[in-house]
Amino acid sequence: MMNIVNKKLNKNQNLAMVIIGDRCVNCNACYVACKTDWEIPAIKEAYRTKVWEIESEDNEGKPTISFLPVLCNHCENAPCVTVCPTGASFKRDEDGIVLVNPDMCIGCKACMVACPYDARYYDEEKQSVDKCTFCLPRLSVGLDPACVDTCVGESRNFGDISDPDSSVAKLLKNATSISRLKEDKGTLPNVYYITINE
Repeated sequence: MMNIVNKKLNKNQNLAMVIIGDRCVNCNACYVACKTDWEIPAIKEAYRTKVWEIESEDNEGKPTISFLPVLCNHCENAPCVTVCPTGASFKRDEDGIVLVNPDMCIGCKACMVACPYDARYYDEEKQSVDKCTFCLPRLSVGLDPACVDTCVGESRNFGDISDPDSSVAKLLKNATSISRLKEDKGTLPNVYYITINE
């Protein structure tokens, strides 16, 4: 785990999402909870989290389908923060959460173009870019993100991976495989996809 987990000396926490891939059944509870809790516009292009369907074939050539939950990866090297001309996109030093200040956003959408995960959308009503915040207001009162709280298969898990006693650190330690999306981009994402032996 040590070679994949991001450590930052100045961080109090390293908050991350750990997703157990084969537990996702595409029930969309995460999507509905997120849309409802955060009043996301009712258009498919506007989302903070969703689930992709991936079609492939098994070893015998039979069609299979798997599901991949996706959201903002709250990257260590966040290109959305780097390109933002006003500082509206920023990364919290204490825990690594990447946020957008809607009062500073000028709607240039440079961050949307820079994000390799397509994890941002423009909210016409708010005249600002929006994205996943790891449900920061919920975290501040001791709750898990809404998508984690409603995940019926316990596919989504959340916590501080720098705390060896946290559930997410234990999941990473015991995982049979660990991956992150588009690691070749050098973003050092804080969303991990794992498999485990059960």
